[in-house]
Amino acid sequence: MILGKGYSQKEINNLEGKKILIVYGGWKGHKPKVFAEKIANWLIEQKAKVRLAKGTSIYRNSKVMKDLDLIIQHITMGKISPKESKGLINAISGGVGLAGCHGGLGDSFRNNTEYQYMVGGQFVKHPGGQVHHTVQISSKKDPITRGINDFSLETEQYYMHIDPAIEVLASTKFSGVHDPWIKGIIIPVVWKKSFGRGRVFYNSIGHSEDTFEIPEVWTLITRGVRWAAQKN
Repeated sequence: MILGKGYSQKEINNLEGKKILIVYGGWKGHKPKVFAEKIANWLIEQKAKVRLAKGTSIYRNSKVMKDLDLIIQHITMGKISPKESKGLINAISGGVGLAGCHGGLGDSFRNNTEYQYMVGGQFVKHPGGQVHHTVQISSKKDPITRGINDFSLETEQYYMHIDPAIEVLASTKFSGVHDPWIKGIIIPVVWKKSFGRGRVFYNSIGHSEDTFEIPEVWTLITRGVRWAAQKN
């Protein structure tokens, strides 16, 4: 099994007592509630203190936001008010972690460039829709990717605008079959970064429920959550 490989016992148990907020909503095609409940159930097994919230209004609640260790967001597209955006950005820059996957974090609030600056990237297209492609692990020494080998899958291959300041953990190469001018272009799939005093983790895989059953994908997500929940 990949899960837990390369971790000490302390690292495996490091979510116990962590206060984690899961926020979901947006485009229903990504089944945000399904992902929210799946990750919530896993976090409860890790003895974390979990709270679920539908929609972004909770970001206005400064009392809740400042008392968190981590926010996991799964909202594709959608809108966020200036006050909600400020509440989220202030929380992360102040030391709360942020984690998510696919459009739930990398394609939220398309008009909010400050949000994109925080996350480190923005989805722009998935040429060909569901395509067979390979994910190459960039850093096999990092605790998030340790013990995971390159793997292939058939799902959306995200083409993204990215911040050069991100630390790339995995990437994918575009074949050019659907858009010849991007043949050979390499785009990050998994990354981590800092934003102020907060940690940000992102994995672009996660279009459908079946992708979370792929051991490598779920391991990357859960390890990224563990990492983002820790304080810098």
